[in-house]
Amino acid sequence: MPMPDVPRIACGTRRRAFVAGGLAWPLWPAGAADDQVAKLLREGGAVIAFRHALAPGTFDPPGFQPGVCSTQRNLSDEGRAQARRIGEWFGARGFKPARVRSSPWCRCLDTATLAFGSAEPWAALGSPRGAAESTNVQSLAELRRALALASTPGRPFEVWVTHMFVLSDLAGANTASGEGLVLRADGAQGVKVLGRLQIS
Repeated sequence: MPMPDVPRIACGTRRRAFVAGGLAWPLWPAGAADDQVAKLLREGGAVIAFRHALAPGTFDPPGFQPGVCSTQRNLSDEGRAQARRIGEWFGARGFKPARVRSSPWCRCLDTATLAFGSAEPWAALGSPRGAAESTNVQSLAELRRALALASTPGRPFEVWVTHMFVLSDLAGANTASGEGLVLRADGAQGVKVLGRLQIS
């Protein structure tokens, strides 16, 4: 079953404390959280992995076909605007990712393209729902290998755009629509969440 979105409140106010993935996340000012994320991205050696922007509904409709957007759950107008605001956040800080990779699902590709101009489809970031368990295991192993490479100290940051289930499996964290997790490899198989970015 999908995990419920964690409540978020608007930028400029204080975020609520919550528990996700067994970890307690403290209160902090939203501006301070943004500053911390900006610092981490400047340092490099990390990936910021976003859940796609707002796409109302749950799961894809019957008849889903990869590559055929009309058969999928897609971004709403609000979601498309949210994706553009993500790009504006990066542009305002002069941040250019070394690489933008996305789930092949249309809502993820659209989020990435609206925010960053283009994206590389990557099957490993695709939603595990409806796939064989072995495929999920293979995809997670591929993601961990790529994260270990991206975590090389000083290496420019990458952007990944994916799904709630993928981020939950990879990082053990719940995410809201359009939320980004700054990730770094932690040991052979571990993944550390260094920060969060929520663009409303």
